[in-house]
Amino acid sequence: MTEVSVRYIVDDVAAAAEFYSTHLGFEVDMQPAPGFAMLSRGPLRLLLNAPGAGGGGRAGDDPAPGGWNRIQLPVDDLPATVDALRDAGVRFRTSVIEGRGGRQVLLDDPAGNPVELFEAFDR
Repeated sequence: MTEVSVRYIVDDVAAAAEFYSTHLGFEVDMQPAPGFAMLSRGPLRLLLNAPGAGGGGRAGDDPAPGGWNRIQLPVDDLPATVDALRDAGVRFRTSVIEGRGGRQVLLDDPAGNPVELFEAFDR
């Protein structure tokens, strides 16, 4: 299985690592310092950096969390997943949007980085 890595800049690495592991099914593989953590979910490796921490936290201009680029995580039952996450206090950016291939919703991690949950329609 090929691994794909995505790096998110977050204000609080510990809070973000807990969010992804508690709510979105990620495993914390490594958290060697307050400014960095590496998590995984299947073939996806999620690298969390505090601004200025390590090379990833200093790439380009001053990195900051947020924006609209996002990771997409597949789910089997989007309405049930949304209900459970709302009950847990997770903040959503959008309501559920239905398209031709499925439905999706965007939520924010603790730093404001978007995560898309996607349920494909059976075709």
